[in-house]
Amino acid sequence: MRFVDNPEAAVLAAAKEMLRRGLVEGTAGNLSARRSDGNLVITPSSVDYEEMTLEDLVLVDPDGSVLHAREGRSPSTEMKLHLACYKAFDDIGSVIHSHPVWATMFAIAHQPIPACIDEFAIYCGGEIRCADYAASGTPEVGLNAVKALEGRAAALIANHGLVAVGPRPDHVLHVTALVERTAQIAWGARALGGFIPIPEDVNAGFAAIYSYLRANLR
Repeated sequence: MRFVDNPEAAVLAAAKEMLRRGLVEGTAGNLSARRSDGNLVITPSSVDYEEMTLEDLVLVDPDGSVLHAREGRSPSTEMKLHLACYKAFDDIGSVIHSHPVWATMFAIAHQPIPACIDEFAIYCGGEIRCADYAASGTPEVGLNAVKALEGRAAALIANHGLVAVGPRPDHVLHVTALVERTAQIAWGARALGGFIPIPEDVNAGFAAIYSYLRANLR
């Protein structure tokens, strides 16, 4: 089981950086990290990232039962998405759900973001798939996302946004930003007549490196 050192500080720092980078607006999106005891630290529902403090973070067990929360605080409404990811992938320590503009365009179109930039597959495992649609906040969102995440660092949530997974919040934030940047570039390449795919054998080699890094990165 992979866990994060000092998960509370890591989650809070990544949450504020996610807002600064424009990957969410207001109180949208959510982050979590797994502690060494197997419990999860997750951002609260409806709290502005700029004002969020360590005391606002919520502690839940792997089934989603609240173990500790400041008065008036509750875990993110998308907690089921996080729980599904941790249950499915024992090799991850953090989950970030965001609403980046360009990636969400692909999510609304139910189209994958191609691995069309050299070495993209090293960080993401290959093209970013779009999960089947499910209503926000339902268990199906997580179940569908897990299928799309197989062998990948991120997946699109249909008509909603993006989910990314990895060893630590800072690493997952990097993946989130990379996917958003690639989505914007791919969109622009379409306007220029379409992107030229990277040879399949090259992407397959990069994906193998991703698998190695995912298993060994700390």
